Amino acid sequence: MPTIGFAGLGFMGAGMAGNILKAGHPLKVLAHRNRQPIDDLVAKGAEEVSNAAALGAECDIVFLCVTGAPQVKALIDGDEGIRAGAKNVGRKGLVIVDCSTSEPTLTRELAASLNEDGITLIDAPLGGTPTQAEAGELQAIVGADDATLERVRPVMETWAAKIMHVGPVGAGHTMKLLNNFLAMGYGAIFAEALTIGAKAGITPQTFDSVIRGSRMDSGFYQTFFQYVLERDRNAHRFTLTNAHKDTRYLASLAEAMNVDAGVARAVRDLYASAESQGDGEKYVPELSDIVAARHHTSLSD
Repeated sequence: MPTIGFAGLGFMGAGMAGNILKAGHPLKVLAHRNRQPIDDLVAKGAEEVSNAAALGAECDIVFLCVTGAPQVKALIDGDEGIRAGAKNVGRKGLVIVDCSTSEPTLTRELAASLNEDGITLIDAPLGGTPTQAEAGELQAIVGADDATLERVRPVMETWAAKIMHVGPVGAGHTMKLLNNFLAMGYGAIFAEALTIGAKAGITPQTFDSVIRGSRMDSGFYQTFFQYVLERDRNAHRFTLTNAHKDTRYLASLAEAMNVDAGVARAVRDLYASAESQGDGEKYVPELSDIVAARHHTSLSD
């Protein structure tokens, strides 16, 4: 079995890495901030490495599941990065699978430069929740050539129930940003609609009685409203900082494509304002309370 490396053991990465290990793959993991996932995986047979260079030197496939483009860039091209580690031992044929939600332009640039060193980068951002990550039921939105995808598919299948090949490298991140634009756009719309309704005498419960089960219902709606109605913060664990990052990337992509994306900018700006006032670590459904408070009303009375 190929030796697998994993960097980024957060909400999603910890479950993914656990499934890779459970399937019997030799696994090397890199710590960042939270020791618990590392300690849990090491106790189950994983090996901890001290830096990203060790992943490049010792692994056949390395998965990245980090916050965004700056972190991806640092892991690959830092002084003790994956590229340096692979080059130091003359390793060719390494595949890096970026499961982060990153910038497509950077992804394509990195893929081109890594190819010159015999390293292949593909993008496979995720769809799903931390619970689905633990259960091996995520979706992977993949930008890759056919041969590389088939090489890594058996490993991805340990944590993904659905693998969607959407085009060459960079296409996965592009599609993920479009997906998250829809999701974060709905989050912004729900937040403002609830505030308008509350000011006009429509409670969240009344709002839900009309929308739930209608054509406007969805999985995103249900987890968003699990917080709104039940105050369950864990129903939808995606931070406002991440929402701002993803909508910022999407707005930048639109600008690069010469698209006047006014809606994208408006959605980005709402999440940016929530982060700027110190609420970045709150989850997306909590945007509803933030918008309501700005208009001197409450959704939880």
